[in-house]
Formats: sequence, structure tokens, C-alpha cells
Amino acid sequence: MASSPITITLIFLFLLYSAEGKRTYIVRVKHSDKPESFSTHHDWYTSQLQSISTDPLSQSESETGSESPLLYTYTTSFHGFSAYLDTHEAETLLASSDSILDVFEDPVYTLHTTRTPEFLGLNSEFGVASGYSGHASNNVIIGVLDTGVWPESKSYDDYGMPEIPSKWKGECESGPDFDSKMCNKKLIGARSFSKGFQMSSGGGFSTKRESVSPRDIDGHGTHTSSTAAGSAVTNASFLGYAAGTARGMATGARVATYKVCWTSGCFGSDILAAMDRAILDGVDVLSLSLGGGSAPYYRDTIAIGSFSAMEKGVFVSCSAGNSGPTRSSVANVAPWVMTVGAGTLDRDFPAYANLGNGKRLVGVSLYSGEGMGTKPLELVYNKGNSSSSNLCLPGSLDPATVRGKIVICDRGVNARVEKGAVVRDAGGLGMIMANTAASGEELVADSHLLPAIAVGKKTGDLLREYIKSDSNPTAVLVFKGTVLDVHPSPVVAAFSSRGPNTVTPEILKPDVIGPGVNILAGWSDAIGPTGLDKDSRRTQFNIMSGTSMSCPHISGLAGLLKAAHPEWSPSAIKSALMTTAYNLDNTNSPLRDAADNSLSNPHAHGSGHVDPQKALSPGLVYDISTEEYIRFLCSLGYTVDHIVAIVKRPSVNCSKKFSNPGQLNYPSFSVLFGGKRVVRYTREVTNVGAANSVYTVVVGGAPSVGISVKPSKLAFRSVGEKKRYTVTFVSKKGVSLTNKAEFGSITWSNPQHQVRSPVAFSWNRF
Repeated sequence: MASSPITITLIFLFLLYSAEGKRTYIVRVKHSDKPESFSTHHDWYTSQLQSISTDPLSQSESETGSESPLLYTYTTSFHGFSAYLDTHEAETLLASSDSILDVFEDPVYTLHTTRTPEFLGLNSEFGVASGYSGHASNNVIIGVLDTGVWPESKSYDDYGMPEIPSKWKGECESGPDFDSKMCNKKLIGARSFSKGFQMSSGGGFSTKRESVSPRDIDGHGTHTSSTAAGSAVTNASFLGYAAGTARGMATGARVATYKVCWTSGCFGSDILAAMDRAILDGVDVLSLSLGGGSAPYYRDTIAIGSFSAMEKGVFVSCSAGNSGPTRSSVANVAPWVMTVGAGTLDRDFPAYANLGNGKRLVGVSLYSGEGMGTKPLELVYNKGNSSSSNLCLPGSLDPATVRGKIVICDRGVNARVEKGAVVRDAGGLGMIMANTAASGEELVADSHLLPAIAVGKKTGDLLREYIKSDSNPTAVLVFKGTVLDVHPSPVVAAFSSRGPNTVTPEILKPDVIGPGVNILAGWSDAIGPTGLDKDSRRTQFNIMSGTSMSCPHISGLAGLLKAAHPEWSPSAIKSALMTTAYNLDNTNSPLRDAADNSLSNPHAHGSGHVDPQKALSPGLVYDISTEEYIRFLCSLGYTVDHIVAIVKRPSVNCSKKFSNPGQLNYPSFSVLFGGKRVVRYTREVTNVGAANSVYTVVVGGAPSVGISVKPSKLAFRSVGEKKRYTVTFVSKKGVSLTNKAEFGSITWSNPQHQVRSPVAFSWNRF
């Protein structure tokens, strides 16, 4: 009997409502509760989902094996699964069994978007002088979670590389646009994880360009992975800029890419699946240039997955985020993760605006097309068909007003390169992008589609005043190429996210800064250097900025340290990079902050800028065991279930918890006084230098805090010996520093080593 039109309509509306109401959930399960009647956890999870399904078609779908709501089963980075459910199904699932411990929505993360090795003091993977053979890094595998890879890039040339390490269990997946044979002895693995993304897009891909494939159509993943471990490529440049040899930090290391980021973001369910797989594949380092907002560690999928990686001996490096200079904006703050901020290089790309009044304004640019000639053009600012014309938002400029002129655009709101495209499309012949207070004096060079330069806030204010006061304001834009040996450098990037750490204020974040401004690395041939659809240019290398760029620098350096010291734990490698970081720029002055050119502080640069040569031989390290991390988690007031979610053990005993989270044996200090005047921490250092080494403590104090260290001398008879010391911090009487911070340092010193720990002091939580 045929169905009536009303019945068909009702079924259609029900299905439409169900589809629209569904989303991806991550489900945490008590792993050990699997009944013996199920041969695998996957079978058990499928049965649980079938029992709570409200979809009238789910039974027939499960019988045919298609359209299962189960997306991923996690076994290593997380205990549980992810599934595509509506709200009612998610609530029913949580209430259905004591084995279901938590159900939460799939979080969405975003990307934190050739001279670097020399700037860091690397000539040939630490060079001959250090006594370290770079060939040892041939056994190191760096896993990169990002937008995939462009395998044809010369950065993945495997010439001269030995056979793939036998420990490698991964593979090179094929796809519609990716042949598994494209992998080699350099690029040894390539996978993609898209189920979470596809479900968020209604069950498929949002553009025809995307497919289930490891291929990078964005460029970001190729840039980050080649920064970490790209092969040396001679005669590399970006359209003539930054010419030279482009190579990664660990040129001998292997690369394995895991595509987890798509057009609408990077989904937690896909990230967990990739981390799960990467750990099982056998990576030594995981690099994640992505992140989101702050969340408790038991709800932070990156923190959860990273804990499993750390426990298996995998070093995890994450970008700090690009939300600076806003206070408390730092992301990826778990103490078992290396959180990386961004600084500048000693390389710049100067460009000038020669004004009609005879003044010359200095800026930067990567414009590579034909110049503007020598004829001055009229300047226009804040003139258009909307109030947003000063920002050069799409549709805001009146072609009749800007045609044939140079347009001044305020930085902010929309992408910098989009502003240039808006000006060009409206008929403008050039653009000067002027910073506002939000970006301060930070200059980031871009490869605009028309002649364009970027200037800082002070210069921008001079420019705005010139236009306002002169009846015929004009300018000529001049581009000067690449300049090296820039002073001062490094400078902390204004965009680099800042502490204090909002999840655990007693842990100082970020940990370090690395090169993250105007970085040259490999690029995808599927997209132009600006990333705009209308950009038809193609280039093998691109120059990008962001903590996305600084993170893989540290990932590659960690790989080199792992090769040099295979016995070191991830926390020992992290300690070596932190305690040897420097705090003086190349003018021998304290590091400065590009936001306002003031002196930087540990809430911006952490322990300082990485120094790989010194990190190779740090003298002492602060090691942290898994048990100590558990004692740290117990001190946060989390429930046992919450801690189990992170550590993936059947149960946790919190009887030995720290009285204060800051008691964790961390290489830096963050002291939160709260209502107390005295805070006391004990640390333990391990001698990784020579036997019979003696260290003396040097304290750099803060004006409002007294610091005492006992003992003041540490003597080590043997390599591997451990010694403890206790630091007492006393807030001086009458001090009232609400919402302010002060900083100091504790350094263990001998003629060979300076083992430095920054100290941050706060009197209230934020």
C-alpha cells in the first residue's frame, strides 16, 4: 500500500529535524567494563549506540553496516569513542550505564596561523664543533597534526636517507588525489581524519576541493612539517624574498603527517583519532600548531591525548596561540605539553612610503609584482560607502573615491591580505596597512596582490595626521627586498598569546618562544601564497607568521635532542630547552615586546628564546614522572573520574596529592600568593652534565618578594644523581598588587652551565 503524502511529509520533517539536531559527541567510557560477550570495544560501543538510537532508520542502517553513528573508537590517547547523535540520544547514552562516564560536544580548534637555522645557531644539525652527529636524527620520527602535506615539495626529498626505522608502524594512505607511493624515506607516513569535520558539514565535504586524502590544499601543514624536519633545499625563496637554503630544524628526521584540519576547523574527535594513531604508529615527537580556548584538562582533547603520548615517551609541542597581547590568552597550557610563543628573526623585508611632505615612513612588505614607479599618488583614508571603510572590509570602499589612489587601511577585523584584495578590486593602486593599538609596533610582512606595505601604530598615526592636515596628501611606495642582521632581535611578537595560565595559574605558560614571524618554508601548489581564491600565483615556498610557525621549530629541536639523548624523557627534553633559553637580544639588552616596545616578561616569553646549542648540554634537568603528574592533577580538586579521563587508568589514588599545584617539579615557577604571604616549593634536579659538578644558586628578586633558597650549593658526585632544594617566597608586608605581576629568577650556576628558571608572582588568580 502506498504511503500518503502526509505520512511522507512527516517522515521527511522528522529526518530533517534529526539531521539538523545532530552533532558529534565524544564519549568517555570505563574501558575495563567491556563485557566478555563482545570481542572488541568497537562492537560494544556499536551495541550501546543501537540501544539508544531514536532514528527510525538506524536499525536497517546498522544491519547493512552503513551510516553508523559511531565515528571513531579510541584505545590509546583516550578511552571511549565519538558518535553522531542528537541531544536526546546523548543524554540517554550518559544515563544508560555506569560505564559511560562522560559525554561532551566535539570541540573545534583553529590553526595558529630559510634563515631560521642560522639564527638559532644551527649550521648542520648542531655542527661538528658540538661533537654531535646529526645522522642520529635519522631514527627520529616527527608527527605533525595539521592540514596535510604536499608530497611533491622538495622539502621531502629523501636523497641519501637510510632505510625507514623498523619501529615505524604507520602507513601512507591513498586518496582521490594522493597516491600512497608518494611517500618515501623522508615523508614516511600520511593519513587523514575527517569524520568529525564531515559530520559538522552535514555528512560530507563543504567544497569540491576537499576529499578524504592526506593532501594539503591549504599550505599550512606543508609549511609546519617542512619547518620541523624538511630536507635542505638550495636556491629557495619566496618570489625572490629570503633567498638561500631552506631547511627544517632536524633535516635528518622522518616526517609523518596527520591531516586533522579542514576548511571549517580542526575537530577534537579527529584530533584524538590522529593522536591515537600517531602514538601507535611510533612517532617520537608530536607537533600541533592549533588550539582553542582554555578548558579543564579533562575536557581538553589535546591535553588528554598528549598525556598518553607523554606516558609513551612522545614529546608534544603545541602553539601558544595568536591572541596576544591580550592577557591570559595562552592556549595549550597542560604542563606535560611544550607551549610555544613567537618571536622575530634577525631578518626583515623593508619597504617605504615616501610622503609628499618629504617624510619617509618605514614599513615591511613581501609584494613581488611590478613596482609603482616614481610618480606620487593621492592618499585616501576613511572615505567610502560605509563606516567600515577605514578597515577596508569587503564592499566598504567606493570605487569612485579610491580608484587610482593609495588607500590607508587600519589593521584588524578581517585578514591583512584580504584588505589588499578589497583595495585592488575597488580600483586602488596601492595600500598602506596601519596598525592600531591592538597590534602596536608589530610588523608582519605579507605578499599582497597589489603594491602594499605595513606600518606600526606610531607611524600609522603620523600617516593619519598627514592626511588630515594636508590638502593634497601623496605617497610613493618603495620595496627594498631582504635585509639581514636586524637589530634588535628577537623581539616577542605582539600576536603571541600571553599568560598567566587561566587553567592552572601555578604553572607558568608559555614555556618558551621560538622564531614565528616571517618564516620561509615549503608550500602547497594548490593555493596561492595569500590563501585567497583570487590569488592565482603559485610558489614552492611561502613566508608566514604565527605561533603555528614557532611550534614546529621547537618540535624539530626536540627531535634533535631526542636523537642526541635517546634516554631523556619528554620532560627532560622540555627542561633542557627551557633552562637554557636566553633573555637578552642581539644588542645584549633584555627582550622587548613588539606590542608597545616595552620590556617583555615571562608571561609573554616564558623562560626565554630557545638556544639549541646550549640545550644539548643543559647541565641539570627537572624531570617529571607520570606519578608526579597524577599528584599534580589530584591537587586541582578534580574528581577521580576526571583524573581517570586524563590518565586512562582503572583507578587513581590521590592520597599523595600535592598541597599546591605549583609543587610539580616544573622548570619554571609561578607563585600565586592569594591570601598567603609565604609560599614554599621544593624542586629536584638531575645531573646530566659531568661527574663532580658543583652549582651555586643566584637569585634575581622581585621588588615586593623576598626569595631564599636552601641549600645554596648543590654538589653532584655522579652523572644521573638527583638533588633537592627548597625555595621560600615571602610577600613583603604592606604589598597590595591586585591584578599586577612581578618577576624574578633562580639560576643554578657553574663555569660551564647556567640553569635558569623564571619566576612569576601574582597576588590574585587573574
